[in-house]
Amino acid sequence: MGSFSIWHWMIVLVVVLLIFGTKKLKNIGGDLGGAVKGFKEAMKEEQNKPAELPRQGEQADKEGTTIDVEVKDKQQS
Repeated sequence: MGSFSIWHWMIVLVVVLLIFGTKKLKNIGGDLGGAVKGFKEAMKEEQNKPAELPRQGEQADKEGTTIDVEVKDKQQS
């Protein structure tokens, strides 16, 4: 009742080839490889994309102005 032997796996492989055929299995493998490649490229693009800062309105984009503010410390009672 242990794991399957090599002969069991060979029989399973032959049955799968008879059911699906080599052309269909080749197409499935190519589609799967393309999906993995696309996923890797998307992950690489996401890591290389610079972080976008939140926009302060359209006017800041057009004029290139900087907002200068002061921060006051609040002491807790």
